[in-house]
Amino acid sequence: MVPPEYYLVLSAAIFCIGLFGILTRRNALYFLMSAELMLNAAVINLVAFSFQWGNLTGQTFALFVIALAAAEVAVGIGIVLVLYRNFGDVDVLNAATMRW
Repeated sequence: MVPPEYYLVLSAAIFCIGLFGILTRRNALYFLMSAELMLNAAVINLVAFSFQWGNLTGQTFALFVIALAAAEVAVGIGIVLVLYRNFGDVDVLNAATMRW
């Protein structure tokens, strides 16, 4: 049996990779992938604690987080397509010029 600490270290590593990607990348697709990594790290934490305590609450919340991530991808892809159509690039710094 794998101890829960291993899952927490894995989750922390994945979260840090996602945070690094959000803070350093300018491409909107990399930005979305980094946000997905951070959400997956949260799901790993929820499932690890659910397994440790022996109840299904964490796994239930993990399903909700996965559904939220799917909705975020759908909205994010729409935003990326609008960025590309308007500017010919998916650089997130160009989005500052899309104000009303």
